[in-house]
Formats: sequence, structure tokens, C-alpha cells
Amino acid sequence: MSKKELLAEIEDKKELYSYQKGDIDKIFERLDNGPHNYHLLYQLPTGGGKTVIFSEITRRYLEQHNKKVVVLTHRIELCKQTSKMLKAFDVKNKIINSAIKELPDQEEYSCFVAMIETLKNRLNDDKLEIQDVGLVIIDEAHFNSFRKLFSAFENAFILGVTATPLSSNIKLPMYENYSELIVGDTIQNLIDKGFLAKATTYSYDVGLTSLKVGINGDYTVKSSDDLYSNMVMQEKLLHAYSEKSLGKKTLIFNNGINTSLHVYESFMHAGYNIRHLDNTTSAEDRKDILHWFKKTPDAILTSVGILTTGFDEPTVETIILNRATKSLTLYFQMIGRGSRRLPHKDEFNVIDLGNNALRFGLWNNPVDWQHIFKSPEYYLESLRDDADIESNFKYVMPDELRKKFSKSVDISMDIQEEFKFTVKNNLKAKTIIEKSLEQHATMCVENTEELIDARKLSKELNDDIEYRIRQYCICLGNVTKNYRSWLIEDYTLKLTIAIGRIYRIKIMNEL
Repeated sequence: MSKKELLAEIEDKKELYSYQKGDIDKIFERLDNGPHNYHLLYQLPTGGGKTVIFSEITRRYLEQHNKKVVVLTHRIELCKQTSKMLKAFDVKNKIINSAIKELPDQEEYSCFVAMIETLKNRLNDDKLEIQDVGLVIIDEAHFNSFRKLFSAFENAFILGVTATPLSSNIKLPMYENYSELIVGDTIQNLIDKGFLAKATTYSYDVGLTSLKVGINGDYTVKSSDDLYSNMVMQEKLLHAYSEKSLGKKTLIFNNGINTSLHVYESFMHAGYNIRHLDNTTSAEDRKDILHWFKKTPDAILTSVGILTTGFDEPTVETIILNRATKSLTLYFQMIGRGSRRLPHKDEFNVIDLGNNALRFGLWNNPVDWQHIFKSPEYYLESLRDDADIESNFKYVMPDELRKKFSKSVDISMDIQEEFKFTVKNNLKAKTIIEKSLEQHATMCVENTEELIDARKLSKELNDDIEYRIRQYCICLGNVTKNYRSWLIEDYTLKLTIAIGRIYRIKIMNEL
């Protein structure tokens, strides 16, 4: 963004909207009438203007009180953006970053913007006088790293702001550090009032039972890379993009660098205009890539992690969640990157390849933030697990794939009904697998002329095979992930053999 564009945007943002003014008044009611060291949390959706709101709060607080303000962020990009916004509200401020070792001019400033670790180091070195700090504002307050500085500001009013008042660590709930939550306007209301773009979500069923959960409570990078880097998922991603986002500016979120690099290679091979970005990308390359992304109408940017906060590109038309997450905060942050509204943009697409909408609900669905703030454990326990989500999947063969099996009349099988039949007739459960194999093998043979083509066509049935095995395991009950994986591998092997047998019968009948 050029300096001219930034200044124009800041000027627009200085005009506070009615919902912003109302929330500011609520916050000042607590500031003016509550204890001087009260801890207040404020929630507002991504794109609602939290930085604008706390910049105006800072301006008004400094005007009314003979105290200073400290604004804490967790990333250097947010420090810079916050400082610029504060200046637009006529708040003279100083950024305390790693390059600032001494603060001889601190008396000249009424407001400081700092990253948590940097400020902690300066306080430890006695480089910053904090006795006259009356207000501490914490951006992205759901991150737990801020807790370590609370004791340093025990005599200050602490205002935390976040889009999702759910702690990043379930063992450290936010209600332990904040006395009250003020909830701002909802996503749907902001859409209805024309402040946010409307999201249309397209969900593609994905089997996630191979994923493992790490100590942070979310899916591990290793297990995610293993799943999302395989050819089946890469093809599913390409299909979803070409079906729902072809030619649109698209931002893809992945859980691992390996996955993102595979995405980059797959899209490049398919002839699409794509770049890759992760936290190992140099500052200069990152700047070039983001400039390219802004200026290129059909740009595709595949990324890992770093664009969830501190990144604002309003021209994004599609968000692809090429990952699963158990983090409600991350879910909202990723989708929020596409929610900025422009004169020519009032809608955007969300392509979900991680069952995230089934886990958390649609992005614009109502959320009881007060309940989540007060009872986070109960909320997290109530989320649907992967097995429950997947038990309701129903595989439907895509139209393009159905054309490849056009000579087959019957291409589906109700595994649960077949299981009931085996129980009723005292048959072995494995007869269901045998019947399924026979159907799949027949489909492959009757829609091709050569054996090699029949076996090649069988690879297109991977999604259907996985679905049938998943349903079969649900019927069996208490099936381990390893056994399920073995069933899929064994099925694939037996399918190749069955295709060869049926093909030979076909040749013999034609003689």
C-alpha cells in the first residue's frame, strides 16, 4: 500500500461508525467508574475496526487523564500498523522494538507501542518508567504471552481486545485474567450494515482420522503434511479451485511448509499464477510477493501461518482452508482475511477442505461469546469430533468423474444397509467388502478397453473407497485407525486383482 493510499484509508477510518462509538462509550463507562486496575476484555469481529476503536480510546483517555498508555502487540507488523493509526488520531507515540535499547526521550511521549518480549526486556533493564502508565491496551488478547506482564502493570487499567475471547491455551482461561467481557457487533450485523463482505462457503468432505493432535491442542504439522501433501488431496484442492475460484484472487492457508510447497508445484504444473510464502521467506521477498499479490487480479498465494494476523489485502476474493484446525480463533482469523468490503466487492468465497465449518459452524453464524468466555472448557468439549463429523458424510461422485463411468448404471452402495442385511442373514461382515470390490472392479472394466486403462481408472475411486471403508468401520464399531488404514490398502490391492480377473472374463466372453 502506497503512502497516499494509507493516508486516505486512515482518514476514512477516523470517521467512527455508530457501533464503534457505542462500544467506546461502554468501555469508558468502565474506565470512568470502575476500579483503576480493572481488567476488561472487548470482542469485535475481524474487520470491525478494533485498531480504530482502541486508537480513539487512547486519544480520549490521554485527553482526560494525566497518565500514559502502553499498547502491546505480538508481531512487529502490528506494532507499525498500530503506531500509524495512533498518529492518525493525533496520538504521539513511540515504538519500542529490539533496536531501541535506551529510552532517554520517553518523557516526550504519552503513548508507547511495544511487542511483549521487547517490553519485558526493557522493564527488566529498568529502561522504561511505568509508574505513570494508567492504561494498557492488549491487541490480540487471546494470546497467553501477554499474561507475563500483567504483574508489571498491577496499578493500571488493562483493556484486552480480540475477535475471539477464547484463550490459545485451554489451561489458562481468559476469565482468570479479565473480570468482564464486552461483546461488540456480530459478523452478520456487520454484513447487513455493509461493513463486511458476505461469505459463501463450499465444504468438501475430507477424512481427517489420520491427523494427530499435538500438545497445543491442534493438529500436528507432521500429520497434516502427510495428509494434505498426498496426490488425492492435491487433486481435490485443484478441483475445488477450478470449480469455485477459477480466475479469482485466492489466498490458500496450509498447516505445513511441505504442504504449501506441494500446492505451489501442483498449481504451477496446472498453469496457474501462484506464489508461495512462509516464515522462512526473506523480508525483501515477502514484500515483493505481497506487492505482486495485490497487483495481480488472478493471483494465488499459498501460505503457512504468517498471514493470519497483521495482513490486510481487501482484494482477496477467495479463502481456501487447505487444512483442518481445532482453533476457533484461527478459523475466524483465516476467513477474516477475505471479509474486507470494497465498492466492487461485497461477497467472497470460502473453500473448506478441513471440515472446519462442520466443526465450528459457518463464519457468520451467531456465537455466544459470553458463554465461551465464562465456560471455555464446556464449549471445547461440545465441539463435534472428527469421527462424528465423518459419520454423516455421504459420498456423491462428482459430475466430471461420473462421465468416466457413464457405461455403469449402478455406481453406489449403501454400506449400512448392506451391514444390516449381513446381520439379518447371519453372513460374515467381509462379504460387504467383497461385494463392493466386485462393483468397483466391474465399473472400471466396463468403462475402458484395455486392462492398463481399467487399473488407471480405479485410482479415481479413492474418495469412494475411503468413504465406504469409513462407513464399514462405523458399522463394525471400535475400529482402530491402523486397522482402517490397513483396510484401505488391502482394498486397493484386491481391487487391482479383481479388475484383472473381470477383464480376463470379459476377453474370454468376447472370443
